[in-house]
Amino acid sequence: MSKKQKRMLIRVIVSAVLFVVCMLLPLTGWVRLLVFLAPYGVIGWDVLWRAVRNIAHGQVFDENFLMALATVGALAIGEYPEAVFVMLFYQVGELFQSYAVDQSRKSITALMDIRPDYANMEGPDGQLEQVDPEDVAVGDTIVIKAGERIPLDGVVLEGSSTVDTAALTGESLPRQVESGDDVISGCVNLSGLLKVRVTKAFEESTVAKILDLVENSASKKAKAENFITKFARYYTPIVVLAAVALAFLPPLFTSIQWVDSIQRALNFLVVSCPCALVISVPLSFFGGIGGASKDGILVKGGNYLEVLARTEIVVFDKTGTLTRGVFNVTAIHPDHCDQGQLLELAALAECWSDHPISRSLKEAYGREMDSSRVSSVEEVAGRGVKAVVDGHTVCAGNDKLMEDIGVSWHPCHRVGTTVHVASDGVYLGHIVISDEVKPDAKEAVAALKAAGVRKTVMLTGDAQAVGEDVAKQLGLDEVHTQLLPADKVERVEKLLKEVSPKGALAFVGDGINDAPVLSRADIGIAMGGLGSDAAIEAADIVLMDDKPSKIAHAIRIARRTLSIVKQNIVFALAVKLLVLVLSAVGLVSMWAAVFADVGVSVIAILNAMRALKAGK
Repeated sequence: MSKKQKRMLIRVIVSAVLFVVCMLLPLTGWVRLLVFLAPYGVIGWDVLWRAVRNIAHGQVFDENFLMALATVGALAIGEYPEAVFVMLFYQVGELFQSYAVDQSRKSITALMDIRPDYANMEGPDGQLEQVDPEDVAVGDTIVIKAGERIPLDGVVLEGSSTVDTAALTGESLPRQVESGDDVISGCVNLSGLLKVRVTKAFEESTVAKILDLVENSASKKAKAENFITKFARYYTPIVVLAAVALAFLPPLFTSIQWVDSIQRALNFLVVSCPCALVISVPLSFFGGIGGASKDGILVKGGNYLEVLARTEIVVFDKTGTLTRGVFNVTAIHPDHCDQGQLLELAALAECWSDHPISRSLKEAYGREMDSSRVSSVEEVAGRGVKAVVDGHTVCAGNDKLMEDIGVSWHPCHRVGTTVHVASDGVYLGHIVISDEVKPDAKEAVAALKAAGVRKTVMLTGDAQAVGEDVAKQLGLDEVHTQLLPADKVERVEKLLKEVSPKGALAFVGDGINDAPVLSRADIGIAMGGLGSDAAIEAADIVLMDDKPSKIAHAIRIARRTLSIVKQNIVFALAVKLLVLVLSAVGLVSMWAAVFADVGVSVIAILNAMRALKAGK
């Protein structure tokens, strides 16, 4: 509990004790009023002050104004206990609300603990010096001791250790790192000493991007939140005018007494306060975002939760999303040359590319490559690569590339990505590269269907045999293969036409080469790849641990959050409307009116806090 909350709790206790004492004293007249002003002043002075200050700034119609008007009015007509109790109960509700908001905020602000305080750099004398991470340049070497948080993204130069990634991914198992491995800011070095070469400035680091994402998530409001904001703007002045009419019109046209009429108007004002809606709806979305963040699901705003809850079709990229994206050479079938020559030519042609397939060819070759042998490298999108190797034009890529250059090729009986190789227009054979399906990919597809997702689709640039084999293994409904990035957008456009008016289409990709499709889908979900820049920037939702099974979990969180929001709106409006009508006709006391206001708020806030555990 914060200092402010503790001070409020003390005020509530003091006011409650004074209130009980006042109720027991046999006092009448002005003395009774003065005595009751003591507990009223202790508990209500800040509400009165905020009401006066807001009126001075032109902000008249808010809950402070409503409470001040209702309680001062009650004091004016001699309802002293009611006035104190209304203010006391209202402040108890405010205290509870403040505590509830803090509790839900902790789940998100806990992420702020990933912000590094310092980075260790070696001074000229070999001593470690603590510097601000923002002052470290790309290429500098930093030292991370056991137990310290990694301050910047980089690659390990020396040492081996285990790294705790739980703050970013929600994954409890630590990750082993050693020389040559990438490490990202925000994680904790658990055991060994690491020397790391910095690859990104602090403002471009993973931790900076995540913190920016989290800090701005509250600004992207859902439709339900915007509705409540607009509703409160028009609702409050309307009920104040209705209360004025209720106070003055009945005595003029009926036999109702002035005191009774004013009492009904004051009850009406107390009930009319919209705080249950104004607080509980944003709190529900905040709780849903916080609950998701605990599991390594970063949602950029309540509006994305709202769309995710309506998901009917989920479209997947293949490589890096449903498969590991770790390619291995599984077969080499040469024509007019031997296996070593075929692999060497392919590796040299691909030597300047950083594509996963290129990396696998270079790893399979396993020797130091003389890049001076290679010139005029041209990457052909969706096809492969052309290069001049030792003066010969070498093409390495898929069957479309072979057809483009007019070379006859033949398919392979092995399932995998086939890289065909031709030199000076002569077909030299092909190399088969296979990717491994992620362990939880099949479970992810099954969970989506169990969650009510109508269709699951995979889009890939891979060969038809590879795509269909993966789709069959995972139980996907539809697969489209040999697609260029533009083709994927076109396919998503067609699939969007299959979505019902109230439904949505989600696209799941690795965030690196799928930015156009992520942007075109109703909701873009990216595999965070433990810190992929493009994933964090392009998508609406980021799965920080790369597990596709988290998608169904995210949908459950979104649906549960929306369900809680709807429950709060219906419950609050129904109770308010009922008690407002009863107040207007004089069938409820101010005590009942207080419960209808503060009681409904407390119940709605308690319900909203369930969103923190959504999907569990």
